[in-house]
Amino acid sequence: MKINEILKKKNLVVSFEYFPPKKPENEHILFESIEQLSKYNPDFVSVTYGAGGSTQDKTLEWTKKIKNIYKQNVMMHLTCIGSTKNSIINILEELKAEGIENILALRGDIPEGTEDVDSLFTDFRYASDLVKLIKHYERRFSVGVAGYPEGHIECSCIKEDIENLKKKVDEGAEFIMTQLFFDNSYFYDYLERLEKNNINLPVIAGIMPIINIKQVIKFTDMCGATVPEHLKKKMMDKEPEDMLRIGVDFATEQCRDLIENGVTGIHFYTLNRARATINILDNLRIN
Repeated sequence: MKINEILKKKNLVVSFEYFPPKKPENEHILFESIEQLSKYNPDFVSVTYGAGGSTQDKTLEWTKKIKNIYKQNVMMHLTCIGSTKNSIINILEELKAEGIENILALRGDIPEGTEDVDSLFTDFRYASDLVKLIKHYERRFSVGVAGYPEGHIECSCIKEDIENLKKKVDEGAEFIMTQLFFDNSYFYDYLERLEKNNINLPVIAGIMPIINIKQVIKFTDMCGATVPEHLKKKMMDKEPEDMLRIGVDFATEQCRDLIENGVTGIHFYTLNRARATINILDNLRIN
């Protein structure tokens, strides 16, 4: 089912994100996580690309596996980086043949250490270019785009980031999925900015349960999200089980606040691990 249609019908949409394992020996971990989280009847799940489009084939493979094996509503990520017009059209053909209707259109992450950034782009430079092609090719696809509550790290200011988002909306985007954030005030401020700029699409909040604080700090340094100092201090140098408990408690309260304030949807960045997300859903009594 199309995500934009689900968003019209439900008060709260819950979804999960997975990424294709780089090593075949890790595939069982993803299968186990999908199976465990399937019990919570997600409204949809998404499958990511690696940096530079490095997992394009595996992303398509896992998108089809999740639909056909687990019968779940799935959304495939597509990126400008690593893609040509022909490669995207070929993927769209495969998605149509499989009955997959949902796409998240992204510019894509630039691989660390890339010196010639221009060489990464062929037929598409911005996510708005990708949205335009998808909608021109087949308007029946439900297309989502990324939103950045704290602004995209490459933008000079939040105003520039909102202007870029407006271009994606004008080309036919139907919903917005945010980058992870840990302070809900950024999210609420973001919604106000969207409203002031006449961007009236549903916004799904991206939530990442913290199970390894050092890993998350490294990741957020790259993407520009802020980890509250009090949370860093509370989690630093703790044993893994204590870190998991603190992270789950924090994310539970973050989600509870979002739900109480009428959030459209919550998208869990699972990192292919089910336990933290399961604990949060159980705490919230979502099933």
